[in-house]
Amino acid sequence: MTEIAFGQRSAPPLPLDGSVLGRWWRSVDQWTMGAVGALFVIGMVLGLAASPPLADRNGLPHFHYVTRQAFFGVLALGAMVALSLASPRQIRRISTLGFAVFLAAVALLPVLGTDFGKGAVRWYSFGFGSVQPSEFLKPFFIVFAAWLLSASTQPGGPPGALLSFLLATLAAGLLVIQPDFGQATLVLAVWGLMYFVAGAPALLLAGLAGSAAAAGWAAYTHSAHFARRIDAFLAEDVQPLTQLGYATDAILAGGLFGVGVGEGSVKWSLPDAHTDFIIAVAAEEYGLLFCLLIVGLFGLIVLRCLQRLMAERDVFTQLAGLGLTALVGMQALVNMGVAIRLFPAKGMTLPFISYGGSSALAVGIGMGMLLALTRRRSAAEVARGL
Repeated sequence: MTEIAFGQRSAPPLPLDGSVLGRWWRSVDQWTMGAVGALFVIGMVLGLAASPPLADRNGLPHFHYVTRQAFFGVLALGAMVALSLASPRQIRRISTLGFAVFLAAVALLPVLGTDFGKGAVRWYSFGFGSVQPSEFLKPFFIVFAAWLLSASTQPGGPPGALLSFLLATLAAGLLVIQPDFGQATLVLAVWGLMYFVAGAPALLLAGLAGSAAAAGWAAYTHSAHFARRIDAFLAEDVQPLTQLGYATDAILAGGLFGVGVGEGSVKWSLPDAHTDFIIAVAAEEYGLLFCLLIVGLFGLIVLRCLQRLMAERDVFTQLAGLGLTALVGMQALVNMGVAIRLFPAKGMTLPFISYGGSSALAVGIGMGMLLALTRRRSAAEVARGL
């Protein structure tokens, strides 16, 4: 086990008196909750700018997507607060059940799912709405894998590292079938980070990295969808009538302070302006300084959670918290990096900000579990399993 698991100081004691909510409020990381709330508000502001043009093109009420985003945002915040009240033991149990349900749901997508004309079978359609199970699979898998990895460190424990690797490979393989190479890469990257912290041999990690590179080359060779995105990323010039072209022009036009609220033009031409490329709308209308605020809020969440995890002694809590923190940080980094051509196009939403019911609810669930794992608990509460 690497240094994160040993040598930390104990968390400061907390009183056990008072109501459940009172104890929760004193123990939860209020800075992280504030940053999450700020990002949801920013998401609503950007949704007001980015989604009405799409609603108009689809013949829907002008603020159709805004009201839906607000609805799912409230549900996500409610799920976050509810799960943040749970104990690590309850989080583990919830994640075990959730992982089993959504792994099965992802496996059945080729038979029962739909692609909505986008070329990737990622959703279940229910007429009144749709569900993307891969969004929910990620946080539940991370916590379940953390439990396996932590169990393997105990005398006589199961081969958790091997089991978690097989499950990570299975989950990534099911995502590749859709195809969704971005989410598959994210799942493997977060698992690899957790395994590294859990004490994986460096030679083994190098071998796994080599295998991932070989799999990427095979995907490039045999998948036209994957090859197109890589070729577009590596091209010297950005094609002006592509999503990357529109996003690049919007970011350049925004400058330091933006062109003004409601004055941006990219939302009228970019199909995914309200989801995958929402940061381009932010850059064009509000400028670089506003984008740096968004980056700073994500940085605050990551740093605060890592800081609180350093005070933990329980291996499961450390690994699960690290994985959930990395999930939020990596997904935000990839989404914003795609817009500035730091990464190939991935089809990945910006947590807390992009439109999408499945994405919002899954992020709320993941953040609720992370807040639960990073709560300060007294020795008496730990002993009682609270």
